[in-house]
This record gives sequence, structure tokens and C-alpha cells, in this order.
Amino acid sequence: MLSDRIFGLIALITAVAYIAAATQIQTNIFSGEVLPKLFPLLVGGIAAICGLFMMFKPDPDPAWPASGTWVSMALAVLTLSVYAVMLTPLGFVLPTMFAAGILSYQISPRAVPAIASGVGLSVGLFVLFKYALGLGNIVAYRIPTPEKLWNAITVLIPFVGH
Repeated sequence: MLSDRIFGLIALITAVAYIAAATQIQTNIFSGEVLPKLFPLLVGGIAAICGLFMMFKPDPDPAWPASGTWVSMALAVLTLSVYAVMLTPLGFVLPTMFAAGILSYQISPRAVPAIASGVGLSVGLFVLFKYALGLGNIVAYRIPTPEKLWNAITVLIPFVGH
């Protein structure tokens, strides 16, 4: 019950910050450009309602997962964080291949299917994004300089290089 209220409060604070950031988006009402501002406001509003609902109508105390589950979740968050910062210096295919492979291995700990899903997802999503959806700004691979790699990694380490 207390954990739901704490999470609801965190969700509410995050939603209010999201709404405040969305109000800073510049749009031109006369040309009909309201969606870039309206959509984040709707998402923030729904998140705020959900946070309030969790605060005022919490579930009974949950059974928390075992410590191994927390380690798996931390590894998934770390994997996705490294993936996000490595997209720019390395391109799309290689970081997606490693991230999808690691996350697939967490779902089903068999190495060969995890490697196959990582390769298949990275190449398949690249083809989908680049050619089927026509997203021209997606880059398959880049050969990074050590400086670009270090700049990407410092994003993950607070207070390094700033």
C-alpha cells in the first residue's frame, strides 16, 4: 500500500514536470500545428490522473520479487542506457544487435537463439525503418573515433568530463 502511494507520488511529480516541459513547445495555432503540444499534454494529463489514482486507491502490499529479478531488471536498464548512448557513435545495427541479444538472453537463457534474435532484429528493424518507412536519417554503422566513444560513455557517468 505504501509502495503504491510512493510510486503514485513519483508518477504525479514526473507528470507535472512533463506537462511543464510540454507547455514550452512552440506551436503555431494559425497553421494548425497543435499536435506537437497537445499530445505531450494529453500524455502528461493521463499520467497525472494515474498517479493520483495510485495515491488515493492503492493496492494491498505487494510481494516483492526475489533479488535475482532485481539484478535482471538492473541489467536490462543498464543495457538500454548503454544502447541509447551508443546509437550516435556506432550507428543503428551494432548497438541494436547487442541490446536485443542481451535482452533476448534474459528472456530465454539460450545463447544461439539470443544471438540469432539480436542479429535478426537489428537487421530487420534497420530494413524496416530505412526502406519500408523511409526514415532517411537512420545510419547503419559508423566507425567512431575514441573521442566520440568517450563523449558517449561520459553521458552514463555523472560528473565525468563536465
